[in-house]
This record gives sequence, C-alpha cells and structure tokens, in this order.
Amino acid sequence: MANEKLQIIPLGGLGEFGMNCLALRYDDDIIVIDAGLMFPEEELLGVDIVVPDISYLIENRDKVRGIILTHGHEDHIGGLPWILSELNVPVYGTEFTLAYVEGKLEEHRLLDDTELIEILPGERINLGAFSINPIRVTHSLVDCVALAIYTPAGIVLHTGDFKIDLSSPDGHPFDLHAFADLGKQGVLVLLQDSTNVDRPGFTPGERAVIPRLDDIFAATKKKLFFSCFSSSIHRMKIAMDLAHKHGRKVALIGRSIDNSAEIAQDLGYLDPAPGLIINPGQIRDTPASKLLILISGTQGEPMSALSRAAVDNHKFAKIDAGDTVLLSSRVIPGNEKAIYRVIDHLERRDARVIHDDGTNGLIHVSGHGSQEELRMMINLVRPKFFIPVHGDYRHLKRHVELATATGIPEKVILMEDGDVLTVDRNSAEKTGKVTTGRVCIDNNSTADVVEDTIIRDRKHLGEDGVFLPIIAINRRTGQVEGTPEITTRGFAADDPELLRNARDIVVRTLETSSNEERRDYGVMKDKIRGDLKRFLQKNANRKPLIMPIILEL
Repeated sequence: MANEKLQIIPLGGLGEFGMNCLALRYDDDIIVIDAGLMFPEEELLGVDIVVPDISYLIENRDKVRGIILTHGHEDHIGGLPWILSELNVPVYGTEFTLAYVEGKLEEHRLLDDTELIEILPGERINLGAFSINPIRVTHSLVDCVALAIYTPAGIVLHTGDFKIDLSSPDGHPFDLHAFADLGKQGVLVLLQDSTNVDRPGFTPGERAVIPRLDDIFAATKKKLFFSCFSSSIHRMKIAMDLAHKHGRKVALIGRSIDNSAEIAQDLGYLDPAPGLIINPGQIRDTPASKLLILISGTQGEPMSALSRAAVDNHKFAKIDAGDTVLLSSRVIPGNEKAIYRVIDHLERRDARVIHDDGTNGLIHVSGHGSQEELRMMINLVRPKFFIPVHGDYRHLKRHVELATATGIPEKVILMEDGDVLTVDRNSAEKTGKVTTGRVCIDNNSTADVVEDTIIRDRKHLGEDGVFLPIIAINRRTGQVEGTPEITTRGFAADDPELLRNARDIVVRTLETSSNEERRDYGVMKDKIRGDLKRFLQKNANRKPLIMPIILEL
C-alpha cells in the first residue's frame, strides 16, 4: 500500500438501513466501526436477521485491530456475535453500549472469549496507526458517540447516528464545542448519518414530547399503557417522571423493556422515585387510575407483551374498556400491517389508542438529525471530503446534493457497500471493490446461516406448493406394488382429472422403466420428477417442488 494512503471500505449500511459496518485501513492496520444487523425483507422467508458479509475482514484477520461501536442499537451492534465467531478482536464502546453487548454475547456464549474495552468521550484510544477520540452526541439512545479518527493522512470523522439536542434528559447534551474544535484542526473526511436527509428543518429534542404526554397523563382516568422502543431510555425516564407527577405507580411488562430499564438503573440513567416501580403481580391490587404500564411491543411483534395483551392473553397486562394505550414510537417501514392489527384488537376492547404525533403536539421524536442539523455539522467541521453513510441509495444521493449545496467540501463522494476509497491529504478516489453482501441467519436452524438456495426453495414452496408421488416397489423383484398415490401441499389440487392424469404419468414412467432402473431408487426419482415436471408445467402452468417418495417392500 502506498505511503500516506488511507482506505475507507464500507461493508454494510450504504444502500440499506441496517447492517452498519465500515472498515478503515492504513498500511497493515484495520479498524472496524460498528457491526450491525438488518431485519429481513418479506421475500427472505424464514430468515430471522441479516448480517454483513465480512469476507474482507476474514481475509485480513491478522490486520484487524478492533471493532469500535458508536452506540447500542441493533443496526450497529446486532451483527457482533457472528463477526466475533469469525474474528477474535477487542470490542470498544461506551459503558451503556457494552452493557447491551454483554447480554448479546452471553446469549451466544461468546462473552468469556471477547475482550470488551470501555471508552469515554474525550479520552483517546490508540489502535495501530489510528488514534480515536470519542465525542458525545445525542440520539434516541443514551451514551452515544461520534468518532474522530486521527490517521497519518488526516482526521476522519464518523458521526454515528446523531441529532443535535442541547437539552438531553440525561444531562449529557450534544458536544458542539468538540465538533467546532475539530473544524479548527481541519477534518479530511466526514462520514455523516443520512437517515433523515429528506426531512426539512431541525429534529425536535427529546423534551419536546413532554407537553403532549403531560396532557395525556392528566386526561387519562383509567390504566395508561405506554409503549416505546425498549432502547428509548430518555422516553422511559420522561414517562416515569410524569407518572410520579400524576400519582401513578409504574409496572414494567416485557423482557426487552425490563432488561433495558435494569441496565439504565444500574448505570444511573434512570433514577425512579422510591416506591414508584411495582412488580407486575401488584397491578391487580392497584387502582386503575394510579397505574402506568410500560409495555414492549410498539412494532406489533406477534409474541410481544402488547400484542398478547391486545388479545387478552397476558398474565398481568389486562386491557379494559376505557384504558388508554399510547404508542410513543415511529412506524418502522414494513411493520404497518402488524401495528394496525394490534390497534384493531385494542379498539375491539374499547381502549383509547393514541398513535399519531399530529397537530396536538408530539408523542414521539426522531433520534436522527434533519436537513438543518446535517448542514450545521458540515459547517462546523468544514471537511475536505464528504461521504454520506447509513441509508438507502436515494438517501445517500439526497445527502450528496445537500452537502454539495453547502459549498464547503472540495469533493462529495457517493459510495456503496464494497467500494474502496483511497484517500490522502489531497485526493480521494475509488480504487477498487471488495466482496460484500448479506448473510442470512435463521436462529432456529442448527446451521444458522441460510444459503440463497434454501431461501429460493422456501419461496418456491410458498408460491407453487409441493407434489408428493408415493410409490411402493419390491426391492427384490423391481415390481411396483399397488397403484401409486399422489399427495399435495400448497398446490391447488381441486381438479381430480389433473391428479388422475398425473398418476397415469407416474404409472407410465414406471412401466417404461426396466427392472434394474426400478431397483435404483435414485434413477426412478429423477425420471418421475422429470416427467411430472413437464406434465404439470404444460397442463397446470405450475412448478411445484416434486418429491417422489419410494417405499421399499
């Protein structure tokens, strides 16, 4: 590698939301920023999560110095178990982020073998050719950082997920001064979050939800169910503070909410008043007008506490007529059907459902900066080169346009996963491509990784069904015993004549085969499969999965 050359290589998160993972390489040193997952699209049948292909890191495993995490959301830490099963490298993150990581690694039995190292905003860490300074940013989660990475070529600033909130409920505001100071030092490359590039103006701070939520608390006469993302510690703190103000006890329902609240209390981000929190078993003994129930399931997840409570199938959370259910979150694209199905169930119970953040005030705010904040960051740090990260292609393209319009970066570069950008003090050019892609994980499978062929088979089964011809053959003589039967699953078999003709095809295939062929079950299955495939394609215009079953007699 040429002297004074830095390589920036996104492995995930540029061209999709999720799977955030980016490698920086200088000479024989590589650092990795974030290790996220993505939840699958509908066509990835039976897949639980999707993680980035890290072939490049595996090929260069001896050069990888560590993984640095910007914050604890799943799209930034969720891929760690799979990456760490291939690469045994240290993981760096803030205290709260590592608390989430610990639980995840313990679940995958990787905790004892992984070195977790805490980082603090303003305190540098050195990894090979890189010196990294974490900078406090605000987001919808606590303890988040941007990373100012000092390299021999210059400073690279990775914003992570951020918005500019100067009055954060946890008392740790966005560190404007640190970014202004970076601007004075001179930033070579700025990599900036693109999530809200379509939104004009500024993103409201977390406290912007308090007035409307306060009104809802005051107006609610019965039980108040409050659902938010389990990682929204700010929102949980606001809800608990309002519960205390309005004389309500707080019960936590749902494993994810419970876990997050426990971590947040241990680390001092939640400090509920004495006696405020009750355990779920005390709900039935507390007057409805004195209850706030923090419940998980804001995205309509089928087995979540809220989904089960909505169909009256939860041990502790019972939703009665007149209760209020508040969904303090955004709808993640793709979850609309599930969320509205839960809302329908709640409406059937005559609950009052509040799920919009419309004209009466806000019940939810985003954790990502809008256009004016993105412009402000560019103006603060005045980078020489600019690269948008985190988003679909259209978001990256809009972000390129926004950055270009500021007139500050000398060069704005639109990158995608796998692109290799080679940078020195005077130039930034794409110089190649590395292997990237997605790895599909099925948590219920012993193999874990789901190959593309398996997904194709699942799609095939879902669309055209399965066709099962069952034949009994005497192994000794090669003679067929009885008449073949045909069973179907997921195949529109309401045409008896089609099934009769299909059976005749099987009989003809068997009759025209020699005794030797009939005794070779592999050969017979292939012949039956081929003849049936041609028949069904011609007569039913369908391509079911054909699985001949031969019973040996």
